Amino acid sequence: MLRSIVGLSLAFAAGSALAVTAGNAAPDFAVADAAGKTVKLSDYKGKFVVLEWTNPDCPFVRAQYNADAMQAVQKEAGAKDVVWLSVNSTNKSSSEFKTGAQMSQWMKDKNATPKAVLIDADSATGRAYDAKTTPHMFVIDPAGKVVYAGAIDDKRSARESDRKIANNYVRAALNEATAGKPVTVASTTPYGCSVKY
Repeated sequence: MLRSIVGLSLAFAAGSALAVTAGNAAPDFAVADAAGKTVKLSDYKGKFVVLEWTNPDCPFVRAQYNADAMQAVQKEAGAKDVVWLSVNSTNKSSSEFKTGAQMSQWMKDKNATPKAVLIDADSATGRAYDAKTTPHMFVIDPAGKVVYAGAIDDKRSARESDRKIANNYVRAALNEATAGKPVTVASTTPYGCSVKY
């Protein structure tokens, strides 16, 4: 029993050695938004921030947006004065790279409401966060500490119908954190398409 617990702890530690995990300070960044304006995480110190890694070519991302699931959480977050930043770290050398104009149009077509869409064309910010998948989600508190890192929800599929029955980890983390409570589920394993570094 003890050996299996130690084994699990070591496996977890090894898997998250480079990742930005709950309890860590969130790395600052300076990334151009879809309009070319530089956005820094430090611009939003004192506010809750959600970072959403995204890629319109990913079926897992499309399922979230086609079901209006991601937009619903974005709107709820906005109502709580939470800053939502959608980050596309698809490298400019990838066939899936989208320009700022393309990302803006896609978000507009989906009625999405992030505060900004960030075009991380050199993938530096994605690598700083060790973003693994699209989507990969981070919730950051007003002190700049990560309070949630991982999957958007608990239904690891690209089916739109699953979004209606999924437990949304980001919604739960924001509800607790903005109410001054500790986040019950602070870390999960992200799922989706690999980030196209």
